[in-house]
Amino acid sequence: MRRVTVLAAAGGGVLAIVIGATASHVFFNKASNSAAAEAELTTGTVAARWPGPRADATESAAAPSVQPPDTQRAAEALKAGASCSHPGALGVSRTVQIDAAGGPGFGMSQYREYDFLQPGEVVLSFDDGPWPVNTHAVLAALEAECVKAVFFPIGQHASWHPAILKDVVAQGHTIGSHTWSHVNLAKKSPQEAKDEIEKGFSAIAVALGRPPSPFFRFPQLRQTPELKIYLGERNIAAFSIDVDSKDFAIHQPDAVVSSVMTKLKKAGKGIILMHDFQHSTALALPQVLQQLKAGGYKVVHVTAKDAVVTLPQYDSAVAALMPPAPAATARAAAGVVRTVSGASN
Repeated sequence: MRRVTVLAAAGGGVLAIVIGATASHVFFNKASNSAAAEAELTTGTVAARWPGPRADATESAAAPSVQPPDTQRAAEALKAGASCSHPGALGVSRTVQIDAAGGPGFGMSQYREYDFLQPGEVVLSFDDGPWPVNTHAVLAALEAECVKAVFFPIGQHASWHPAILKDVVAQGHTIGSHTWSHVNLAKKSPQEAKDEIEKGFSAIAVALGRPPSPFFRFPQLRQTPELKIYLGERNIAAFSIDVDSKDFAIHQPDAVVSSVMTKLKKAGKGIILMHDFQHSTALALPQVLQQLKAGGYKVVHVTAKDAVVTLPQYDSAVAALMPPAPAATARAAAGVVRTVSGASN
């Protein structure tokens, strides 16, 4: 049985923003004659993005073990986020808590079971991170307006940039998953698709040192009925979208702002899809938030009742794939530089 718990704070409407879903709204495994439908429609293949040894790695080559969620730290982050120190900021109107048991679906583009948003409410969501520069710019824009979002990172990106993902959590945002390598799961065998789902969650859990929320977004929003059932069996909620920013294709900040606001005005509310992988989104987001505030929209923060339960075999497999941290080469200054003539000060 599916259950959704909504905890509403006192105050006005709710805004929920979801960023990062892909553009193709082909929801089931149907054949297509379009060459474009066959391609990676959002940001290309993950293999093409490999940045080499991660520059932000501070962990040892042995990945940290996955620990239970730090509920106290999460509660403190949420409490801190509720008391905004920026006068006139947009802020979070209310926080909702999702019980992912049975795998409920959210986002009217695909799932119409649970429409928890009121007129004028939005959820901010971001896909495809974490990514250097862009993700931090997105975090800065969100912090300036005291709003919270849902991030759906790619597992492989999380393995390359764990420190960036930890910064997302440190600011009190919700973390879900967007598979291990951002492939079209509807084109994979059932086992390959399940491996992508599980590796993605495990990679994020290993990168963070604790499991994320049981929230999942299909790459390109492409699913099969069987995979949706599988998420239900794993007690993982599926997130679709209501407003597609098209930021993966536009690449112009002003056009991204116009795209979001035009579609939101027509929809009246909804989960907004953006990508913290995209530089245009990082540049556009401050203005998007300003226009949401000017338009009287309310932001809703979506959280999870429980963390996802990752599978140990995938945790181990992903930990073995983590790029090694750079070898420690630092030596004490006295062992590197010494005065051989003249005064030392």
